[in-house]
Amino acid sequence: MAQRAIVAETLPQSQHRPVRPVDLVHLAKQCLGDENLELEVLRLFDTTLATYFERLKLASAYDDLAINLHSIKGASAGVGARCVADLALQLEKDLKGGRPLRAEQIDDLGMAVEEVRDFIAQMLANSTDD
Repeated sequence: MAQRAIVAETLPQSQHRPVRPVDLVHLAKQCLGDENLELEVLRLFDTTLATYFERLKLASAYDDLAINLHSIKGASAGVGARCVADLALQLEKDLKGGRPLRAEQIDDLGMAVEEVRDFIAQMLANSTDD
């Protein structure tokens, strides 16, 4: 425990910040710094993520599971939603490795999806306040 306190004191201030569900620096680079484009991309991503996750929950065939996971992974990586992309990648690897997907894994992905969608909703709401 004492070691952890020492490590925390030596970390730069930027590493004490909580990690956001969407890497806004990555998103800004993808959108060339255009804030309106960033918001539009987030709106589209929110819809895409909700759609593919709902399809994933209903899927039972290998091909359906694979295409939905791949779509979630790719869209998430594109906007910088790394946690969702990483979880989808792991599920994709398990599926390709012949391991059945467990309900807990889908639930974990679902929690990450909801966290990202809540973050996007908050960002979009804040943008209309300006």
